[in-house]
Amino acid sequence: MKSKENLVFLGMMGSGKSSIGSLVAKKLKLNFVDIDKEIEKNLNISIKKIFEDKGENYFRKIEEQTTLKKLKLNSTVISLGGGAFTNNNIRKEILKNHLSFWLNWDDKTLLNRIKNSKKRPLAINATDTELIDLIKKRSNIYSKALYEVKCDNLTKSEIVNKIVKIYETN
Repeated sequence: MKSKENLVFLGMMGSGKSSIGSLVAKKLKLNFVDIDKEIEKNLNISIKKIFEDKGENYFRKIEEQTTLKKLKLNSTVISLGGGAFTNNNIRKEILKNHLSFWLNWDDKTLLNRIKNSKKRPLAINATDTELIDLIKKRSNIYSKALYEVKCDNLTKSEIVNKIVKIYETN
């Protein structure tokens, strides 16, 4: 087990980065950081409100600063926001120095999870076609992750066990 590397979870909104990340952290007795929650805590405002009031570009700048700062931690499980890995600086840092896990789900599963969400700014007014396009576009980038975990047909605990096994044999 590598003691310094962080385990970084990436994938679409609704892919379970926060819930799976939190369970993996508990199982490995490591600290857990949810980047979106960190941003909300630091700014004392919801991500949805940041998008509404300041726009996506402002959010992405804050996301980059927060993520790069948290990636300096050691032996931490980190859950990224859905769009964070599309940022070149974040992606380079993760691929160079951390273990990255893409929680990959079937498009239909993701669509069902995110299309009626009121708290996901990019999904609120998007059509199914727009969301599928976003999933496909981001999947090309997510596929650069060190590990791809195909989550369909697996229970939460099977996903967690699969990731823990990969981590422990690394």
